[in-house]
Amino acid sequence: MFLCGWTLRGEMAPPTKPVPRVTGIGGIFFKSRDPDALKAWYSKHFGMSMNEYGALMEFHTGPSPKALGYLQWSPFSERTKYFAPSTKEFMVNYRVTGIDELVAQLRRDSVMVLDSIERVEYGAFVHLMDPEGNKIELWEPEDSVFTRLYGTSTVK
Repeated sequence: MFLCGWTLRGEMAPPTKPVPRVTGIGGIFFKSRDPDALKAWYSKHFGMSMNEYGALMEFHTGPSPKALGYLQWSPFSERTKYFAPSTKEFMVNYRVTGIDELVAQLRRDSVMVLDSIERVEYGAFVHLMDPEGNKIELWEPEDSVFTRLYGTSTVK
């Protein structure tokens, strides 16, 4: 993704790369005794529309009604190994821009990066550990895929 703007003379400025950084929360992941029952409870009581991972919640990323971003709310089995090596009951997924440059900088800063960047249809992911033993997932999203898969409303 590249950002464009206008110059002071009213000309189109050349695209610039976004600064590698966190832009928001991409997901909240936590352990649950019975993820399916918990998803059903949240769906019934809060109207959350569920997918295979939990609830996908949209928000606007710009002035256009079509500029949507997504946050994934996901209960995992309490026996999941997905949060390992962390022993915590949760994991936060952060939305980022410039994931390649960000991971390179994290490695230079001796941050524990747990795997290589994985690229899938809806974005790029990588995992790391913070200084207190929390596993973190970084996600550079391709939000248009979720809009195509789920439409423009993820709430019942």
